[in-house]
Amino acid sequence: MKKPEKNISVNQRYYQRKSASMIKPNEIYTTKEARDFLKISSSTIKRLLKRGIIKAYKVGGTYRIWGSEILQLVSPKLESKVYKVYDKIRGKTRKTIERW
Repeated sequence: MKKPEKNISVNQRYYQRKSASMIKPNEIYTTKEARDFLKISSSTIKRLLKRGIIKAYKVGGTYRIWGSEILQLVSPKLESKVYKVYDKIRGKTRKTIERW
């Protein structure tokens, strides 16, 4: 049996197993299918599309999303970038508070 990687959260392991086997990078998905894969609400998927976090194409009034975009969103690389930005902001906030 394969050992789980260290420094990976339970959610990441779940999505790596579940999403990678289900989502095909070269297929096109609707927003509903993407919501189901990511387990997020319709308002969240709209927000991700509006902010450009997920790139999508509008076809006939509805959005279509490449599977590679969905896989990129759940990748551990993206999560590590988010933590770096969070730490940077937290550090700046602490310095500002200390100056008060």
